[in-house]
Amino acid sequence: MTRVLHILDHSLPLHSGYTFRTRAILKSLQAKGVEVRGITGARHVAEGPATETVEDLTFHRVGDAPGGPPVLREWREIEQLRHGIEQLAREWRPDVIHAHSPALCGMAGLRAARRLDIPFVYEIRAFWEDAAVGNGTGTEGSLKYRLTRALENRVVAGADAVFTICRGLRDDLVARGHDGAKIGLSPNGVDLTLFGDPPPRDDALAGKIGIGKGPVIGFIGSFYDYEGLDDLIAAMPLLRERHPGAQLLLVGGGPMDDSLRRQAVPLADAVVFTGRVPHSEVERYYSLVDVLAYPRKKSRLTDLVTPLKPLEAMAERKIVAASDVGGHRELIEDGVTGKLFPPDDPAAIAAALADFIDARAEWPAMRDRGRAHVAASHDWGRNVERYLGVYQELLGRERVEGLPAPFRTAETEG
Repeated sequence: MTRVLHILDHSLPLHSGYTFRTRAILKSLQAKGVEVRGITGARHVAEGPATETVEDLTFHRVGDAPGGPPVLREWREIEQLRHGIEQLAREWRPDVIHAHSPALCGMAGLRAARRLDIPFVYEIRAFWEDAAVGNGTGTEGSLKYRLTRALENRVVAGADAVFTICRGLRDDLVARGHDGAKIGLSPNGVDLTLFGDPPPRDDALAGKIGIGKGPVIGFIGSFYDYEGLDDLIAAMPLLRERHPGAQLLLVGGGPMDDSLRRQAVPLADAVVFTGRVPHSEVERYYSLVDVLAYPRKKSRLTDLVTPLKPLEAMAERKIVAASDVGGHRELIEDGVTGKLFPPDDPAAIAAALADFIDARAEWPAMRDRGRAHVAASHDWGRNVERYLGVYQELLGRERVEGLPAPFRTAETEG
């Protein structure tokens, strides 16, 4: 049985889009007969034992954050994680080391894999220098930005195989001069076994938090500036001119929370904030929403990276509307599986949402098409086979009949 060790920034029991994608990958590999374990470095901040089992997945932890000035501190972090990987690998003896971005994890995994003579796969979920710009913690073109990009280039060049979660990231790497023949796609996906028919509207919850008959526009996730929630709030007065009962339901929290609440003060009952809610309760809030909206601002980050939330909404047979940026265009076909509207333009957002609500007779067919799209292109039960083909080629084993050749998918041809 093949054993694969996954190198991770953080993992369950923490909840984030990163950890949910990791869980889906590891569970899907397990279902295909692959033994998996994960190892996290200093950025996993949850309390817990050195070896932890969560949802039948085993994770190993490596040390606290090392000290020192910038750059030296990050290099110490890489070396600390590398040492932990090597120590675990000598005990557990994995066949493949599979590291997931950021590049700190990638470099630790690459160095360990070369010292142990084990095939190395690197997976990029986002360019973290661009994510830092989007989160307001970095500046494009700064020294830290350029160093992070250079480190990632080294990891990509040294890896035996590379995956990205979307075409935008892959195309950017190829434009930098990396070999496209070794860069495949592992798109964001969902475990369709977790998504059935949408739950009925939770009227008790609606009454408790002040949600009326709607239409209800909703966002469930983290409140970062690049998500464009300020534009969505600014669109609400214009939307209510055509649909007076329209409300905006914002579920979650994050760096923009206070700013968004201040912005929404004049809108009284038009905008409802719930704060963060337990993951087990999220489906109740989904039940109150007519249209899930994702108004991401246009930036390098949002043009290159595909989000997970719209796929989860389509899997739940919910209607989705999103800004017309590159990451959304990879997931949503305008007028077919959802609605795309101009980014960074509250008036245009309001007009598009109002027209979309007026056309709600078309929603049932759109729900079905959205669910079918997720099943065909974003179901982890199928997507995981992309990994299996690459693992087997790297290990020089006889191919299993029916598995795809590495990277030879519709997304990478042509």
